[in-house]
Amino acid sequence: MGSVIYPEYTSLKLDWPVERVLRITISRGAMNSMNYELHHDLGGIWRLIDEDTNVNAVIVTGEGRAFSAGGDFDMVDDIINDHHFRMKMWKDGRQLVENMLACGKPIISAINGPAAGGGLAVALLADISIASKKAKLVDGHTSLGVAADDHAVAIWPLLVGMAKSKYFLMLNEPVTGEEAERMGLVSLAVEPDEVMERALSVATRLAKGAPEAIRFTKIALNNWIRSAWPSFEASLAFGILGFTGPEAKEGLSALKEKRPPNFDPLSHV
Repeated sequence: MGSVIYPEYTSLKLDWPVERVLRITISRGAMNSMNYELHHDLGGIWRLIDEDTNVNAVIVTGEGRAFSAGGDFDMVDDIINDHHFRMKMWKDGRQLVENMLACGKPIISAINGPAAGGGLAVALLADISIASKKAKLVDGHTSLGVAADDHAVAIWPLLVGMAKSKYFLMLNEPVTGEEAERMGLVSLAVEPDEVMERALSVATRLAKGAPEAIRFTKIALNNWIRSAWPSFEASLAFGILGFTGPEAKEGLSALKEKRPPNFDPLSHV
């Protein structure tokens, strides 16, 4: 249906539930965790969508019970142990944020379940975010032993203020979709079985709206996020730097062993 030829993605399913509305479904196992290919594809697809004259609005969601739990253990292990791979992830993480902000089509995230790490980045970088009241949202980085990067420093202070951002990002405190709506972190929180219905309703309205007026409104509003670009660049660099140190190794080991991390014996600056 689209005027652009999309690749045959391994972990992304594309369909057209409503005329001029493209739906992207993250599909990779029970929790839709990310490997490099999925992370890379989620970063690059927005450029294609921006060029697709048949798309007026986009929905991104997860298959099954989760939106996306972020990077899988193998990918995190590769970031820790392979400098070349770290640099690839730095580049892709930057492009994910850049491309979602630059995509002129309105993006609606239908947060059907847990969202963490890179998955939460996609969910919250959407122009309109609709979450299940019971969905669990957590940044995840500091518990892994690395600085909050991806999207967090760029948009959390804008959405919920500095005090809330420091509390939730530094403590890695999870919030439900219902709590996230009260904080202003997401646009709407609805009952679990209403998430896609509401997302389709919003997407349909946007698809029938004035495309240029909506595009330019999005571009202008996103300049607020771009004004935080130096902070975002710093957070991304600090996050990548953290993967080279002992805290990330302990954080990953703790996750694999399903225990609390023990950062106490590690050196500190």
